[in-house]
Amino acid sequence: MYSDSHQPDASPGATDYLSTDQEGSSGITRLLHRVAQQDRKAFAELYEATAPKLMATVLRILKDRSWADDVIHDTYIKVWQKADQFDAERSSPITWLAAIARHGAIDELRRHPARRETASNELDNIADHAPAAHEEISDQQTVKHLNHCIDQLEKDRQDMVRLAYLNGWSRDQLALHFDQPINTVKTWLHRALKQIKRCLEP
Repeated sequence: MYSDSHQPDASPGATDYLSTDQEGSSGITRLLHRVAQQDRKAFAELYEATAPKLMATVLRILKDRSWADDVIHDTYIKVWQKADQFDAERSSPITWLAAIARHGAIDELRRHPARRETASNELDNIADHAPAAHEEISDQQTVKHLNHCIDQLEKDRQDMVRLAYLNGWSRDQLALHFDQPINTVKTWLHRALKQIKRCLEP
């Protein structure tokens, strides 16, 4: 069984499963079948291929990045445990995975309704704004302004911000990718997003 003490390792070939909607669905179905057989490599590939989409789903509900990270972590533990329950005849693999993530987020919100209202971490608040700008805001000038502000950052900070808040990478993944301690990643993101906030202000 997958240990809940760390995120699965990313596999460079995992995103090949998402080359088209149809091929991606079939690929993810194959991964789920392998995960049902306790295949850890398949589990790591499944995580890399699907975590960004599930993160976006959870963030829209919880509006708090660190809280969403916890829910996503729990989601993949459930996926590891319940992969043999997936039925491709009843739903697509992404729909099945998203339902687990969404239900987990809703359960968290029901258990801790005040947390969404009182979450005051500046990093998470700005992080929520970034994906919303690309996914939900129709005003192209707003998107253009946001991209302009991100472009003012140092190159590695640009990459980190986009990977974290537009692609849904976890802080563990960022730390591995940039070969930095997690606390350093948090500090860099905090400073970068403060700079973006100043840039976005009228």
